Amino acid sequence: MSEGALGAVILAAGGSSRMGSPKQLLVVDGQPMVARAAAAALGAGAHPVAVVAGSDADAVLAAVSGLPVIPVRNSEWPSGLASSVRAGLSALLATAPGIGAVLLAPCDQPGLTPAVALRLAAEHRRTGLIAAARYAGRNGAPAVFGARHFQALLALTGDEGARALLNADASGVSPLDMEELAADFDYPGDHARWSPGAH
Repeated sequence: MSEGALGAVILAAGGSSRMGSPKQLLVVDGQPMVARAAAAALGAGAHPVAVVAGSDADAVLAAVSGLPVIPVRNSEWPSGLASSVRAGLSALLATAPGIGAVLLAPCDQPGLTPAVALRLAAEHRRTGLIAAARYAGRNGAPAVFGARHFQALLALTGDEGARALLNADASGVSPLDMEELAADFDYPGDHARWSPGAH
């Protein structure tokens, strides 16, 4: 692995309480969502890729068992999204301490593709800033963070994830308009309504 390479953390630990079943395992384009998100990161050249599971961890990690990813079990997932960011980034740094940037991506965005990840990675390399998808009027995930932000990510707490880092200081973020990322799967009808041609 080259110094300064891109790693990725796929956030797939949530309890899917509103969905009523594990949304990580909903099938889109013939793949469970968690595998599709991991494949998007891998397809963009990210290595290593950590997949963080919590609720339904056995089934979620089984869905990515055929992919070259680092499986991470986050026992603290009920405390909120930040615990999964910390667990995933810690696993990446333990495996590849020289990575220069990390893609943080939730697994429930059907608009996440290798092309999206590549655009974000290229924007980060071009600007040196956090590269974030912008949709629904604000910056959000997926986003690529440089190594100088790793300590801030490791210090996150609660359920906000990296949202504060993405929206607090506009001068440190380069947003890319990606309205297709606004679609996510929270309720059963969201999955039923999604079709690849709708975005």
